[in-house]
Amino acid sequence: MHDTALVAESPMWSAERESLYWLDGRRDAVYRLNTRDGTRSEWATPSKVNGLALASGGLIVAMKSGIALLDTSSGTFERIAEPERGNARMRMNDAKLDRAGRFWFGSMEDDGAAPIGRIFVLAGDGTLRVADEGFTIPNGFAWSPDNRRMYLADSKLRAIYQYDFDLETGTARNRRPFVATVPLGAPDGATTDAEGYLWSACLGAFALARYAPDGSVDRTVELPVERPTSVMFGGPELKTLFVTTASRALSPEALAAQPLAGAVLAIDVDVPGLPEPVFTAFP
Repeated sequence: MHDTALVAESPMWSAERESLYWLDGRRDAVYRLNTRDGTRSEWATPSKVNGLALASGGLIVAMKSGIALLDTSSGTFERIAEPERGNARMRMNDAKLDRAGRFWFGSMEDDGAAPIGRIFVLAGDGTLRVADEGFTIPNGFAWSPDNRRMYLADSKLRAIYQYDFDLETGTARNRRPFVATVPLGAPDGATTDAEGYLWSACLGAFALARYAPDGSVDRTVELPVERPTSVMFGGPELKTLFVTTASRALSPEALAAQPLAGAVLAIDVDVPGLPEPVFTAFP
């Protein structure tokens, strides 16, 4: 197992398992750190992996080849959906569960050149549908604590959007700017805290940003690494903010100056996060 990642992404905390999961999108691997006993585990994925979430019996993962369930006991993958089947130009990018346990994920062109990415939602009964389209690099799925807003960024456009969200039906409507142009770097992975503030990784800017519900910047947190990729609350009281980072695309000089590039960082915060739901696989 590598101590640092090329592109660590999609941190996910399981309170039940007292474990943090994340992936390396350039090494095609998923990792787990059990914080109770310090043990680490690794699973190689069948294809390029870019998103994961908790599932009964393991994880649900978004890969270039499709969506699969990973049984972390056996290490086996069961493919359950192929949203971009036959389109070799496309891959999945970022994923998260809403609080009803639906799996939301984006697709994008491999090189992120054209705005042809789509947003999908997979329900526990196996229903797969397109929720939106026209994205270049979709990132940062998050929901407000009252489940009335969904957030989603397009990293290429440096924009964060908000939707009106209906938890019962799992529909997101009325996309509009939340932050029209982020002030620092490119918005990457995101999550919300218990007060409804959005935490966003500022790729390329050595920082995280915390946005108030009106879209204003509440604070920024400086980091010792240039390329934070995502954030997730964890720990016993959900007051630890885990930050995945990337080392890829940094010069040798930058890597020497940023020895923590590619590591998973942990920051103590005052306002806790919210527990993550679990995807229950259909029969």
